[in-house]
Amino acid sequence: MTENLQDSILIKNLKEKISTSIIETFTFKNEVAHIIKKDSLLQICKFLKDDPEMQFNFLVDVVGVDYFPQKPRFEVVYHFYSIPKKHRIRLKIKVEENEKVPSVASIWKSADWAEREVYDMFGIVFENHPNLKRIYMPDDWDGFPLRKDYPLRGYKDQYNPFGEEKK
Repeated sequence: MTENLQDSILIKNLKEKISTSIIETFTFKNEVAHIIKKDSLLQICKFLKDDPEMQFNFLVDVVGVDYFPQKPRFEVVYHFYSIPKKHRIRLKIKVEENEKVPSVASIWKSADWAEREVYDMFGIVFENHPNLKRIYMPDDWDGFPLRKDYPLRGYKDQYNPFGEEKK
């Protein structure tokens, strides 16, 4: 990206169109990130995909981050890339434990597996997801392995005699 990031369409267009939904904007290593309100996620994602100046036609990834014991505990991070415009953007939303997040699978089909991975590893539920179920862990698995309060040795059971007792 050769232009000044402050004048960049990745900042200017979003702030002009959806300024009330943006909590904070920052740049790191010449990439733009916006922390946004959870309720505006779908509106902003549709704008990023459909706006002719943006054209974010590729959802690269959806990841979860656990900041336990901070409040809100989780962050869901979306990485987007515009193939025609050759630029990247990152959206972040803050989420409390047991709080649901709107699924973006209706906008980008690639969100299906990425959201399922976040659900399976962190327990973050995505509303209106077409097939929200575990993909790594068995259906009867107890807990979410990437949460910071999950025991490093797992829970004790018939297969893991060295794990921690369940509380």
